[in-house]
Amino acid sequence: MQVRILGCSGGIGGGARTSAMLIDDDVLLDAGTGVGDLPLESLRKIRHVLLTHAHLDHIAGLPFLIDSIFDARIGDPLVIYGRAETLETIQKHIFNWEIWPDFAQLPDVHQPVLRYETLGPGQAVNIDNRLFHAIDVRHTVPAQGYCISHADGVFAVSGDTTTNTTLWPLLNSLPDLKALVVEVSFPDEQAELAQAAGHYCPRTLAADLIKLEHEPDIWLTAMKPGEEDTILRQVRDAIPSRDVRMLEQGTALTI
Repeated sequence: MQVRILGCSGGIGGGARTSAMLIDDDVLLDAGTGVGDLPLESLRKIRHVLLTHAHLDHIAGLPFLIDSIFDARIGDPLVIYGRAETLETIQKHIFNWEIWPDFAQLPDVHQPVLRYETLGPGQAVNIDNRLFHAIDVRHTVPAQGYCISHADGVFAVSGDTTTNTTLWPLLNSLPDLKALVVEVSFPDEQAELAQAAGHYCPRTLAADLIKLEHEPDIWLTAMKPGEEDTILRQVRDAIPSRDVRMLEQGTALTI
């Protein structure tokens, strides 16, 4: 399984792109601004989108994606998976004929180019021999992470979260965990803001990483622009026993 990081920043500016990962060539995990850097040929190969939650930095590329691949998805709709609350939010506030067309009704209700599938915590979907398992996490809106399992191992993504009691027991049940992408958005100096916004800071992430019983590759994501070096240093100082690295746009992982 190949994972290509299209966007991994907590904001924009200076070429930064927000959260989006391309799994092999047909599945997107989140659809932030990084989606827009893919060539049209690659966009047309995307068949499935799994959303962690409905915040704009994770869905901003979705309306444009569907618009760009409209003709390719007639009779073979793009499938969007997510919590019921997430799907309800994007239908109500994005694909509502006011912000953007409702592609679940286009070109007509009998042959739409977009289809929604509810996938909530504890549920899983098998997409071409890759099992996507949704995990409840703690954020300011209903959110979830994912574990993606296939024959050669497991890849996990926390999505946006702060200290929680749900992600780590699940990860500990997966002995084949090869890599973990986990968010940490603010430095320790902004710990109160991180807590209010439902995000990790280095010391709260380190406190949870102690619970992890396996030794996967650990990649940090969703850091606020300009704070990356500080956050990475603080995480490494807080938990020196772990090999922690920072995701960058264009990073390619092989699981």
